[in-house]
Amino acid sequence: MDLRLIINGKKAADEQLRDAIGQFRTSQPLAVRVTYEGGDIERFINEAVAEGVKRIVVAGGDGTVNEAVNALMKLEKSQRLELAILPMGTANDFATAANIPHGYLPALKLAAQGQPYAIDTVEVDKRYFVNVASAGFGAKITATTPPALKNLLGGGAYTLAGLVQALSFVPYSGELTLPDGERTSGDIIAAAVCNGRQAGGGQPLAPHAYINDGLVDLVAFTSFAISDVPAVIEELSNYPNSSQQWVKRFQVPWLEWQTQTEMPINLDGEPITSKQQRFEVHAGALNLVLPDACPMLR
Repeated sequence: MDLRLIINGKKAADEQLRDAIGQFRTSQPLAVRVTYEGGDIERFINEAVAEGVKRIVVAGGDGTVNEAVNALMKLEKSQRLELAILPMGTANDFATAANIPHGYLPALKLAAQGQPYAIDTVEVDKRYFVNVASAGFGAKITATTPPALKNLLGGGAYTLAGLVQALSFVPYSGELTLPDGERTSGDIIAAAVCNGRQAGGGQPLAPHAYINDGLVDLVAFTSFAISDVPAVIEELSNYPNSSQQWVKRFQVPWLEWQTQTEMPINLDGEPITSKQQRFEVHAGALNLVLPDACPMLR
């Protein structure tokens, strides 16, 4: 298998990664590209297409994977390369939920030897994601957590930042529209549109989501007091055997929402803000290399 490894430039000095690449190259060739500035991943992917490469490996976190997904989705479906992931980020939520190895050499071996599976992508505002789009409170946490804190605490940094911000958080008023014509209005403090299962450093938002079912799982948190947090966590943890008093869930191929004020949205680590968005599933849009026992495959 002809592979092309694209490494997030911030991770390129990792000695363990260098060692893993060296060990891998004892059994087969591996061309490497390292990003330096914005747009490099798209440029390297287009270069790989032109050179006839069939499979690329992206080394980085959820944001790096998101950049590669968006570059691939700009191509005609017949031109899209097979994608493999070498997790190197703070949270690595998508890779973790997919059972992709976190060790560099095992991840490279899976990238070379694993089978590609057709997975869904989700489009919003001409951008794409494969894991989770968080909105409101959750997106604000991810966007405002300092990089130094993320590096120090790992995934726990998101939880710490969230607890601090919850003390002064104001809910968003808006309206949700679903495919059956249902419209729901109210106040929410956070929502997540899930193709994958977890976000925020290991928080299981949609434990029954699949990345190849043509659906997203919408998880919306209605306004609650700080004193209600234990009950909300219990409700989230006990899904599907819960009352849905504060945590509302839907499985749909698309949804639209509109808020009265700008709401922060985070697409697999990439922040945007918006008052109105449509989320739509593109079924089987990408071929992703995954373990045969990946729990997110139906």
